[in-house]
Amino acid sequence: QVQLVESGGGLVQAGGSLRLSCAASGINIFTVDVMGWYRQAPGKQRELVATITRGGNTNYADSVKGRFTISRDNAKNTVYLQMNSLKSEDTADYYCNAKGVGPTGFGMDYWGKGTPVTVSS
Repeated sequence: QVQLVESGGGLVQAGGSLRLSCAASGINIFTVDVMGWYRQAPGKQRELVATITRGGNTNYADSVKGRFTISRDNAKNTVYLQMNSLKSEDTADYYCNAKGVGPTGFGMDYWGKGTPVTVSS
């Protein structure tokens, strides 16, 4: 069974830092088209935060660019999200995602259960 397990969330002060982890099992992250982090705040839609492709290319939402960094450790089969200079608007549940893209993606789309991040202002 495929599992994505997020950890590292918690309560931090504005301006602080937090590092989230997504430990994958049942899949090898280096074979996945796109690994990503999403977040959902209360009363809002889930939004894309950052992605890293199979080839190692990264992309970020404008709201987090320059503050967040997505990375992976293939040996540990784990994806990370380093969050710096946190703002109150970063408060949300953060979800890890593994997705196949295009005809060769075979509709793969797996989600973790999320880890909460609360930034006090």
